[in-house]
Amino acid sequence: MYDPAYAHLSYPMGDVERSRGVCTDVIVRAYRDAFAMDLQQLVHEDMTNAFSKYPTIWGLTRPDRYIDHRRVPNLEKYIERHGLALSTPPDDTGWKAGDLYTMRYKESLPHIGIVSDKTTRTGRPLVIHNMGWGTSEDDIIGQFQHERRFRLAPRPAA
Repeated sequence: MYDPAYAHLSYPMGDVERSRGVCTDVIVRAYRDAFAMDLQQLVHEDMTNAFSKYPTIWGLTRPDRYIDHRRVPNLEKYIERHGLALSTPPDDTGWKAGDLYTMRYKESLPHIGIVSDKTTRTGRPLVIHNMGWGTSEDDIIGQFQHERRFRLAPRPAA
């Protein structure tokens, strides 16, 4: 179920109940499950060290470990700083499974998903995301404004 409510989470490795959440929770869980990479902690630590580099959309005066990793613009900024912001492919074949896809729904609402290894019958890549009806895998690339592509490599185990 889509649930954007602010929640006090454990730290590190905090999460809302897995049956709930928003688009960013899909990404945070995917990186935790696949790579043991905690974006909650990584984003919080980076924002603590470089707060002025992050968006000021919410009027915060300091990082908030409960919510910062659950905001698309913060994930975009973290990945720009520690991963790769890639050009958006001119056609469907340039996307790779695992690429992170962001866009602006209705031109202003930030959204994020992860490109699946599954495609449509015509070869268009599907995106795993949560846009309000729970986590789903859908054909959405090319349908929205301000589409961007990112890649965040797993970090080696400490």
